[in-house]
Amino acid sequence: MKENKLISIVVPVYRGEPFLVDLYERVKNALLSQKCTFEIILVNDQSPDDSWEIIQNLANNTEEVIGVNLSRNFGQHAAITAGLSEAKGEIVIVMDCDLQDVPEEIPKLISKIEEGFDVVFARRVERNDSFFKRLFSKWFYKILSYLTGIKMDHTIANYGAYRIEVIQAILSMGDYVRYLPTMVKWVGFKATSVEVQHDARSVGKSSYNLRGLIRLGINVVITFSDKPLRLMVNIGLFISVGSFLLAILYAILYFMEKIEVTGYASLIISIWFVGGVVITFLGLIGSYLGKLFDQTKRRPVFIVKEKLNAKS
Repeated sequence: MKENKLISIVVPVYRGEPFLVDLYERVKNALLSQKCTFEIILVNDQSPDDSWEIIQNLANNTEEVIGVNLSRNFGQHAAITAGLSEAKGEIVIVMDCDLQDVPEEIPKLISKIEEGFDVVFARRVERNDSFFKRLFSKWFYKILSYLTGIKMDHTIANYGAYRIEVIQAILSMGDYVRYLPTMVKWVGFKATSVEVQHDARSVGKSSYNLRGLIRLGINVVITFSDKPLRLMVNIGLFISVGSFLLAILYAILYFMEKIEVTGYASLIISIWFVGGVVITFLGLIGSYLGKLFDQTKRRPVFIVKEKLNAKS
């Protein structure tokens, strides 16, 4: 690496009070061997604890820390986008604030970038999460990969290194729903991954619950793919063909005088089944229209309330 290269570290912060001071020290120590200058961009996503106060103290004591305070809670990936918008480094590192993304692995990511890659994903071979979280994550990404048509790896999250050209391409995307891993895959560029250590969360628990993950998954699928609509068309055709064949069968049985008593239960079940399918189809179409409505309003992905040590 050439000397004095600027490295940007982007960290979305939510409930980060117990970690921020340690995070700063460990990131700084990890970069000492890199002969570079760096900036740590801490984006407070309206955390309900004292995260912003700690960010203010860090920013007041060192120019290396840039504090960004959002006007309300916009979500993790909107906060990441806010941080990316402030990044000036030739290489940008994105990581979480809870220290499960190990800062000491940053030189490994940078070294891989220096080999000529544009994107280096941090692959967590041994995740220090609960069994159920690992299992859910695995199947969540399998379903997400199938529905979006973009291959996703459940061992890879936000942690990674990106050349500034990649970040600029991501920022140019006009999507209202932001999801970094999918956006990085979509813009392309030369990518690879390296195995990294993944630490257990020392305090508290993740702010993502099952409901939040499902909502995020639905938003990502609707934003990045029309495959659910095409699946519904196939299901509709299957039901139509099945109904037509069943009608032929009943006609044959009728003329063969095999039907003695017409079935009330089968009629009601058919009506409820078809009605449920139609309502599901309409709900799915409504979801796409809702996202289209959000997109056409062109509201900002995030709103910055306050900045500290910002270079722009």
